[in-house]
Amino acid sequence: MQSSDHERTEQMHRDLNRLANELARLNNHRFIKVQNSHVRMVTFQFVRGLAFGLGTVIGASALVSVIVVMLSQIEFVPILGDLAVQIIEEIQPEARETDR
Repeated sequence: MQSSDHERTEQMHRDLNRLANELARLNNHRFIKVQNSHVRMVTFQFVRGLAFGLGTVIGASALVSVIVVMLSQIEFVPILGDLAVQIIEEIQPEARETDR
């Protein structure tokens, strides 16, 4: 009976050592290091927000440009075609000035 208890105790020690090693590895992870410092966390979130905002603006601009160009090609629907041409003229004022 004692050898069984001794084996269980040794197994628990091995498991505890493995758990301690995994915890040490987790604490050395970059994400945890960022979360442990308020300055790092605020800086990381600020840069993340800037990247998200910039990506959103660039993506929306590209999408609107493509939609406007596609709508300007539709001449058989007068309202949409004229509206798209007006939008393009507002977006590209230098093209309007060179045509004059």
